[in-house]
Amino acid sequence: MSQEFSSSQIVYEDNHLLVINKKAGQLVQGDKTGDLSLLELIKDFIKNRDDKPGNVFLGLVHRIDRPTSGLVIYAKTSKALSRLTQMVKNREVKKTYWAIVAKEMIPKSQRLVHYLQKNEKTNKATVFIKQTEGAKESILNYQIIKTLDNYQLLEIDLETGRHHQIRAQLSKIGVPIKGDLKYGAPRSNPDGGISLHARRLQFIHPVTKENIEITAPVPQNDAIWKACEG
Repeated sequence: MSQEFSSSQIVYEDNHLLVINKKAGQLVQGDKTGDLSLLELIKDFIKNRDDKPGNVFLGLVHRIDRPTSGLVIYAKTSKALSRLTQMVKNREVKKTYWAIVAKEMIPKSQRLVHYLQKNEKTNKATVFIKQTEGAKESILNYQIIKTLDNYQLLEIDLETGRHHQIRAQLSKIGVPIKGDLKYGAPRSNPDGGISLHARRLQFIHPVTKENIEITAPVPQNDAIWKACEG
C-alpha cells in the first residue's frame, strides 16, 4: 500500500484545480487509521515545489474508496472548492469507472437499480432489490467493453453516488470486483487494492467555464489492467 505521492500522479493542474491519479491503497484524506493522507502529502509537495512560505490551501472535492485507484479532484482555492462541491452534489461532474470482474454470464449492458443501506459497524453496504426503510435508491449503468480469458472489463456510469455503490451492486448481480474480498471476491489482489478504477471525469471548469475531460491511465503494475487498456 503506497503512502507516497509522486508528481507523476498529477494528470491536470491549473491555478484552481489539481487532479491526480490515485494508487490503490492511498487515502484521499485523513481517517481513523491515522495514516498519512494524500491531502497532507500533496500540500507538502506544493509547498516545496512552489516555495510557498505559509500554509497551502487544498480542499478535497470528492472521495473514492481507499482500495480503488483513479481520478480525484482537489481544489487549490476556496472559490473552486465551494463551486465544485456544489457541482458534485448537483451531479454536474460526470464520473466513469472501469471495473474488472469474473467472466460470468451477465447482460452486455444493463441499468441496475437497487436500494443500499450503509452499516456503520462493518463499513459495508447492504443491497435490497426493493424499497426498504433506511435504504437509498442506487442506480448505475454498465456495459462490457472488453473480454479476456478469465475476466471482463465493465465501463460504469453512476446516476447516484452511494457508499460502496459499484462494489455492492456488482456483487449483488454475481460479479464482485476482482480483489474485493469485502463483497465476495474469492481472493485478494497482490497490492491489497481492488480492480476498480475511476477512469474518466467530465465537468465544466468552475472558474474558466471551459469543458474539462480527463482520463487516468490504469495501474501499470498489473498485467490484467494493462491487457484491459491495450
